[in-house]
Amino acid sequence: MILKLVAALAVLAALVAAYFWAAMSWSYSSGERAGWVQKLSNKGWICKTWEGELSLVSLPGSTAEKFFFTVHDDAVAKDITRHIGKRVALHYEEKVGLPTTCFGETRHFVTAVTLSDEFPLGPGFVVPTPTSAASAAAPASAASR
Repeated sequence: MILKLVAALAVLAALVAAYFWAAMSWSYSSGERAGWVQKLSNKGWICKTWEGELSLVSLPGSTAEKFFFTVHDDAVAKDITRHIGKRVALHYEEKVGLPTTCFGETRHFVTAVTLSDEFPLGPGFVVPTPTSAASAAAPASAASR
């Protein structure tokens, strides 16, 4: 009787572990969002995760949409913190089916961040950021010498 109960509990524990492994390793979708990181904080009572928000602006003067995200990797969180206030592209994976907020408050898990070197004003209109404009101007001035 006790052996059957222990075996049933072991099978149940194995099934739960397999479900969590599958939910964390499989992505429903993946993609990128570009904008300005407004907030990044390390939250949670027991399970600490990095939670943040990215301000998405499609056109100047339009209402900003917020993209809420979770970061598990401390190195990625450090990169995002370095780029707060700058235009970035966040590479994310969407995880579906995680039963608690212990894994993160959102379904969007950021895996990498890239600093954007252009600022779109509208369809077909792009203004380079000051860092990319300065680096583009340096080779031109060196070639004129």
